Amino acid sequence: MENIEKKDNADTQIVKSLEPMNKKFSLTPKLIAAALFVVVLGGASGFVLAQRQQGTAGGTSAQVTSAAQVQKGAVYGSNDTKTFNDDVEGSLKNGGINGEGQFHLERPGGDSQNVYLTSSIVDLSLFLDRKIKVWGQTQKAQYAGWLMDVGRVEVLE
Repeated sequence: MENIEKKDNADTQIVKSLEPMNKKFSLTPKLIAAALFVVVLGGASGFVLAQRQQGTAGGTSAQVTSAAQVQKGAVYGSNDTKTFNDDVEGSLKNGGINGEGQFHLERPGGDSQNVYLTSSIVDLSLFLDRKIKVWGQTQKAQYAGWLMDVGRVEVLE
């Protein structure tokens, strides 16, 4: 039989003990400055975007407070034609149909051609009995043939 020698060698040990990490996470001045910069930059960009959003949603309608100030050819309301992509012309009259819409546009062809309107952006009461063009978003209705949320108004007459 062969003589097998047993070697006790530390290099061949399969499992080695881990030494604890003595380095702790430290807040260096560079790390603090970078974090502060990111926070300030985020706040500034949010402020700029909010101001830009208010400018497009408000349009010029906020400057008009009475029907006497409404001028022919002027456009009031939002400039967002992607959201308010449906448009229609007619004479604005007061009243909806069965609780749908606060106003309606009379168009040639009789009552079946009326477009019933509501708006949270533009005060439509300023345009009563005027011929206008409106841009809006068509809404689901039960009684109205066409119900629209108006975002932009152009005064034609």
